[in-house]
Amino acid sequence: MTTITIIDETLPGAKHSFNLEFLDETITLREFIWRRVYEDVKDYNASATEIFRGLIQPGLLEQTLNGLPNKELRKLNWETQYKKALEAFEDRGYIVLLEGMQIDNLDEMLKLRTGTEVTFLKLLPLVGG
Repeated sequence: MTTITIIDETLPGAKHSFNLEFLDETITLREFIWRRVYEDVKDYNASATEIFRGLIQPGLLEQTLNGLPNKELRKLNWETQYKKALEAFEDRGYIVLLEGMQIDNLDEMLKLRTGTEVTFLKLLPLVGG
């Protein structure tokens, strides 16, 4: 089992980190994102928290359709979140750094070892385009 540290970071400097375990030491970035999103959604749906700290925040439509106070009605769908995560990567909504090196291709093979740090740097769009 390989334990990876995932760091979510925004350009103003806010950081949140957590660990995720992988069976394989070699995995594509696409598979890595799938696993990360799947775990984000699974943990959120199982928790009592109202705050989703996942890679991609639910869209306004999804939040509106899922209701207000009843947590059971607001369960997130990992497949929807995964699709949004891939689109955001392709649209440069965030970049992925493996030990400080940027990974540009979803099909690039990542070599993981215990202690590896993977950073998801969320980019903010420029005002005015």
